Amino acid sequence: MGISFGSINTGLPKDIVQQIVAAEKIPLKNMEVRKEKIESKKALLGDLTQRVENLRGSIFANKSERSFRELGVNISGDGIGATVDKNVADPGTYQIEVLELAQKSSAISNGVEDKDKTYLGVGYLQYELPNGESKEIYIDKDHSSLTGVAKLINGDSENGMRATVVNAGDESDTPWKIIITLEETGDGQKAYFPDLYLVDGEVDIWLDAEREAKDAKIKLDGFEIELPANKTTDLIPGVTIDLKRAKKGDEITLEIFEDTAKMSDKIDELVTNINEVIKFIKEQNALDENSDTSRTLGGDLTLQTIESRLRRAVFSYVKTDYGDKRIGDFGLTFQRDGTVKLDKDKFKASLDDNYKAVSQTVNGKYSLEGGKVNGFIDFLEDVVDSSLKRPGGTLSSRKEGLESQIAQIDRKIADKQRQIDRKEETLKAKFARLEETISRIKSQGSGLAGLAGGAANPVQQLG
Repeated sequence: MGISFGSINTGLPKDIVQQIVAAEKIPLKNMEVRKEKIESKKALLGDLTQRVENLRGSIFANKSERSFRELGVNISGDGIGATVDKNVADPGTYQIEVLELAQKSSAISNGVEDKDKTYLGVGYLQYELPNGESKEIYIDKDHSSLTGVAKLINGDSENGMRATVVNAGDESDTPWKIIITLEETGDGQKAYFPDLYLVDGEVDIWLDAEREAKDAKIKLDGFEIELPANKTTDLIPGVTIDLKRAKKGDEITLEIFEDTAKMSDKIDELVTNINEVIKFIKEQNALDENSDTSRTLGGDLTLQTIESRLRRAVFSYVKTDYGDKRIGDFGLTFQRDGTVKLDKDKFKASLDDNYKAVSQTVNGKYSLEGGKVNGFIDFLEDVVDSSLKRPGGTLSSRKEGLESQIAQIDRKIADKQRQIDRKEETLKAKFARLEETISRIKSQGSGLAGLAGGAANPVQQLG
């Protein structure tokens, strides 16, 4: 551009260096905009990746026949409670009659007037554990009350006992008593409690009555069985039974059944997560003349690949013992908008009608001839794994590509910024020297004009 000298030294704008640097930074701004667009794509890719991760969680919840299957419990009365481990238990119906509940070894003392103030003396409590080991608890004067003795017993976590101070409520002058109880129930847990050996107390204290430990007695399908505790996991595989009340002649029906409604809910949740992925893809591909594809994933090959694989998983056939089946045969279909819908009533009815056929379609099966036959869940897992695996996954590779582009732009920005910084310093130095030179020329011109007797300053006539 043309440069003319002004009235102040060079006559150039005071911010000439800033103007030149600003012009040099235009490519930087363009690179920043391009980087921002790529980062927008990366953020969208992160959203899609999270949706695929959520789908993986639903797949894991149905990954095997045991994982897919859900068991429920029906109990005809309130004498027992039951929970099932679906990975161990099997459906079945059982008749249970609770004859006797299991008991702990326990003993109760005679009464005293005050649980805290009545002084019992010093000494010890001696007892014999079910394994024949003899134990002693020493009672000093600081603990020589019912409350103090209970604290000593309960403060020893290895003595196998617990003590409780109670008010017998018998309206006597000595209502306070101590109950000492072994923690375990059953015939094999009988403890022997001798008297308390205490001296110099205000009153005598002793164990007034004892109750022996004993097993629970039940009838299972008409046959009597003894159990060491009121809660057992040994009676029916995978079933925890809690005996609550004994009543002879009250036969309770315990039914373990396949909870097809709950299984339908699990597949419906899986479908929801499939749709979250599909909806994202549809939203990104909803393009028109105003769409800015530079900031979105619209038309991206990654999205097309995942959608295609999901469709293939839904439409693929599975070899079952009942012929070739698709998940669509049991109520899973594509809608006009591209999403998937589960007819839960149809799916549940299919489970009720032929659980094995549905289960094999969902999870595949193992055969002696060909190993594992993949099912619907296996097909979906392949889609997720091929998307998320590192290295080489569809999504992970796309992310790496975007990160590489961002890193490349960052390097270019850094290089360009260094060039601009160096040029700015050079320009500042050049214009400073120019200002100095013009200033010196003007001074010399003024001196020459004076010598010439007032002739015009040649420097001022420049330009």
